[in-house]
Amino acid sequence: MKHNRNSFSGLMIVIILTFLWTACKQQPSEIIGTSRLPDSEVTHPEWSRNANIYEVNIRQYTPEGTLLAFVKHLPRLKEMGVDILWLMPVNPIGELNRKGTLGSYYSIKDYMAVNPEYGTLDDLKLLVARAHEMGMKVILDWVANHTSWDNPLTVDHPEWYKRDTAGNIISPYDWTDVLQLDYAQPGLSDYMIGALKYWITEADVDGYRCDVAGMVPTEFWNRARRELDQVKPVFMLAEAEKPELLSKAFDMDYGWEFHHIMNKVAQGSMMVSDLKKYFRKNDSICPGNTYRMYFTSNHDENSWQGTEFERMGNAAPIMAVLSATVHGMPLIYSGQETGLDKRLRFFEKDTILWDGNEEYAGFYKILLDLKHRNKALWNGNDGGLMEILPVSNDSLTLVFTRQKETDRVVVLFNFSKEKQEIKLRNFAYPGSYTDIFNGDEIVIRKRALFKLEPWDYRIFELSEED
Repeated sequence: MKHNRNSFSGLMIVIILTFLWTACKQQPSEIIGTSRLPDSEVTHPEWSRNANIYEVNIRQYTPEGTLLAFVKHLPRLKEMGVDILWLMPVNPIGELNRKGTLGSYYSIKDYMAVNPEYGTLDDLKLLVARAHEMGMKVILDWVANHTSWDNPLTVDHPEWYKRDTAGNIISPYDWTDVLQLDYAQPGLSDYMIGALKYWITEADVDGYRCDVAGMVPTEFWNRARRELDQVKPVFMLAEAEKPELLSKAFDMDYGWEFHHIMNKVAQGSMMVSDLKKYFRKNDSICPGNTYRMYFTSNHDENSWQGTEFERMGNAAPIMAVLSATVHGMPLIYSGQETGLDKRLRFFEKDTILWDGNEEYAGFYKILLDLKHRNKALWNGNDGGLMEILPVSNDSLTLVFTRQKETDRVVVLFNFSKEKQEIKLRNFAYPGSYTDIFNGDEIVIRKRALFKLEPWDYRIFELSEED
């Protein structure tokens, strides 16, 4: 059979061109939030749907280090847009085998008392009442896993503590100032749930941040949530990254892995692709309608790993923006709104220096206000899915949209030390947008080019007329 060489050559050219076009064309966008497990059985308090959270270190917050001294800061925090106040433990601290001069906040001597260094029960009630008057909620830090050595439970119920093979009560890890409780022992769960109820009925608190929640049996937390909700609908935060805790007990847990990835991206040892891998993983392992807490600092990270500026350098602001715009709830730690640049000593008095730096407070206010008004950034299923858009230099830059009903944001990041250009091709959501940081109006068309400085970011909110 005679071959037509011209036809064959033409066919090969078409195949090659088709291959090149396929290889060079932009990859499709990626939707995050479509492959989740069934919804959690937890019913979130209505007020948590667009909330943020602020961690309060009473000891270091003011020179006095008291509850009443902190009350004076409530109007400022309300103005900044804070919703949930998480008070680090307010209970008396153990003296036997304590670390440092003042001891660890998490060495609990009495579950049903206020640390006299901080004030009185009436002071706590006043703080909660004032916060409620301003529309803020208050949750207490709760340490269910261990007590101090001189907690009366060691005498009244020594059988409630874990022991080694020789029968000695043991400490968890190298936490030599505390002793570990054993929830296999009858009566302990009843006591602990009773203590949790006490602070709701006596001080009208709105829930708990639960220390090392993953070290306490999930069955205990499931029961505790059921019984606490019968007293008052509560908000529960687990210091854990354990999805099973989100099924029946907790509204929110920690985004520890994401925090560590942000540190490494800032330090250059991870890239944008690692952020995307996390989004996919998180989307597949967490029950639907749950919250995950994201942060650039907290009491542990600040004291033991360094300030956000030590760990993230010039990337600290961009990571705060990322934490506030992905599918989760942002946390602000005491002093971040004034650019806290020192490690607070954990076992000593080390007052935060409030230098009146308005730049950071204004920065956080913009982010928190956006979350309040824009449904796309709300928590759980009340928020919008995240659509990661294709860009040419996606190892260093990230662009995503979030949309809910008529609300939409477009967020751009340059995760590098160099200037970057971000080109959008076939942008699916053209329209008029507002730059939330400078108020400028901008029209984003199907094809758009943005130039970002090192570690720069943009948040564009769809204008009302669109």
